[in-house]
Amino acid sequence: MMVFMSVLDDLGTELDAATKRLLATAAAMPDRDVTAPSLLPGWTRGHVLTHVARNADSHVNLLTWAKTGVFTPQYPTPEAREAQIAEGAGRAAAEQHADLIASSARFDAALREMPPQAWHATVAGMTGTGHPAWYVLVRRVREVEIHHIDLGAGYTRADLPDAFVLRELHDAVAMWPRAGSPISAIHTGGRSWTGLGEGPELRGDAPLVLAWVTGRLDGDPRTAGLEFTGLRLAERPPAAPKWPTMSAPPGLPPTPPEEYP
Repeated sequence: MMVFMSVLDDLGTELDAATKRLLATAAAMPDRDVTAPSLLPGWTRGHVLTHVARNADSHVNLLTWAKTGVFTPQYPTPEAREAQIAEGAGRAAAEQHADLIASSARFDAALREMPPQAWHATVAGMTGTGHPAWYVLVRRVREVEIHHIDLGAGYTRADLPDAFVLRELHDAVAMWPRAGSPISAIHTGGRSWTGLGEGPELRGDAPLVLAWVTGRLDGDPRTAGLEFTGLRLAERPPAAPKWPTMSAPPGLPPTPPEEYP
C-alpha cells in the first residue's frame, strides 16, 4: 500500500488490516460453510463473500471515474449487481477466497494509481449521493468490516476496532433522517449525539449501538444491553431507520482532511 497524505494513510492501513482479517476467515471455510446461511436474511455466506468481492470492483469503478473524469457508475444497474452476487454465491470455498484476494488486489492497485488531485473529484454511489473520491476508502472499510460480521463465522461486533465504530456512528448520525426519527439522542459513554428527532434517548456501548443502528441486532435490544431513556417498560423499543440512507454524509470536505471524523 502506498503512503498517502492526510487521512488516506490511516484509512489505507485500516483497510489492509480489515481485509487480512476477512481473508483469514474465508481461508478457514470448508465448502459446506460457504453454502450455510449468513446473518443476512436470504443470503448464504457465499452471497456475502461474492458481494464483498464485487464491491471491491465497484469501488475501482468509482476511482476510475475520479481519475479519468469519465462517468463510470459503481454498478451498471441494481439488477446487474444482484445478478453478479447470485451468480457467484454457489462457488467453492477456494474459489471464493481467490476471488476476494484478486478483487482486493485490484482495488489496492487502483489506489496506487490515483493522482493526488483525483481524490478531490466528486463521484456517487447507487443512491446518487455525490461525495469526494477520498471517501471511497471509508466506504470500502465499511463494507469489509460490516459484512465480515454478516458471515456469522466468528467475527463479531466485539472485534471491531474502536476507531471504526466511532467513525461509523459519526457518519450514521450525519446521515440520520431527522423526520420520523425513532430516537432523540445517542449516548455511548464519552460520546453523545443529540437533536436527532423525537422519542427516547439511546444509551449503550458503542459496538452495541452500532449494531442497532445498522439493523444487526436481533430481538429486544434492551435484553442485549441497550437502554432507551423515556421508554416505558411495556413499550416495544423502536427499530432503527434504514441504514445507510445515503452513500456518504453531506458536507464532506473536498480535500482529504488530516483526520476523519
